[in-house]
Amino acid sequence: MDRPTGSTTNARSASGEGPAFLRALSGETLPVPPIWLMRQAGRYLPEYRETRAKAGSFLSLCYDPVLAAEVTLQPIRRFGFDAAILFSDILVVPQALGQKLWFVEGEGPRLEPVADADRLAQIDALADEGKLAPIIETVRRVRAALPRSTGFIGFCGAPWTVATYMVAGRGTPDQGPARALFASDPDLFQAIVDRIVASSIAYLNAQIAAGVDAVQIFDSWAGVLTPDDFRRWCIAPTRRIVEGVRAAHPQVRIIGFPRGAGALIPDYVRGTGVDAVSLETEIDRDFVRSEIQSLVPVQGHLDPQLLRAGGPELERGVEAILAAFAGAPFIFNLGHGILPDTPIAHVERLLKAVRG
Repeated sequence: MDRPTGSTTNARSASGEGPAFLRALSGETLPVPPIWLMRQAGRYLPEYRETRAKAGSFLSLCYDPVLAAEVTLQPIRRFGFDAAILFSDILVVPQALGQKLWFVEGEGPRLEPVADADRLAQIDALADEGKLAPIIETVRRVRAALPRSTGFIGFCGAPWTVATYMVAGRGTPDQGPARALFASDPDLFQAIVDRIVASSIAYLNAQIAAGVDAVQIFDSWAGVLTPDDFRRWCIAPTRRIVEGVRAAHPQVRIIGFPRGAGALIPDYVRGTGVDAVSLETEIDRDFVRSEIQSLVPVQGHLDPQLLRAGGPELERGVEAILAAFAGAPFIFNLGHGILPDTPIAHVERLLKAVRG
């Protein structure tokens, strides 16, 4: 798939104007890399816990535009991150497709599993993408309140990862139910993926029209697949989303996060056409520099456990990442989401270490 080359993206950002986050995404190497954190709006913040209590439940918070906008903005007010990310969840898409969704406190999401074609037809009959309208209203509210110097990220789950939850009804250690389904009935699994792709394109395009600057596609379970299955169920569907978004919004930057893909990430970049990739903690830095950062900007890959621990080890970890990646287009981030018991003082220390 054709994608912007490094020289093209550098030309677009040659003026040095606009949010630092977007300049880095466009291929510009900045003296101080921009920084934001996955799950930066969350339970480690007392103001988030207070707002969550007002909402009553996680899903109620996701679908309340006033409260969801508030928690999206909270880490920007407190820390001044270079980008905000929409507060929502990847599983609102299967819910809009007609699948029942609920959250069990302390355990995570639950869905009524899709195990056969009859069940898929049943949820199709209940599909209503209008259910996502409150989330698009959240985007509008955040855009109106966000400083123009701060980037704004929308997102969706990648088809493979969303499908694993739709099939199993919950997260599983190895995503065995989804793997078993595509092995025994690839046509049914393809039908599930096709519905996710179409809904995700419409959802991301609506977020962009409402005001986000960039979007991230989270493929949290990419690392459990064989190379051939990775190309079929991760790369190919993600490429269709990228194409669908670019057809409507060619200027918007798209970040992929095929977590755990490791040595397959260069194939992912070339095959999907994403503008940048997020890096999990475990990936080898030399490999990133030579095989990935030579293709696209990267973001990541600080260990969330190291941020929680803090102290001199945190500063050494930050220094090592900056030494590895800051000489090329780079956005500082974690290798996964911030942990709920991370002290606020450690986030403040991280910002000082990155920004000097």
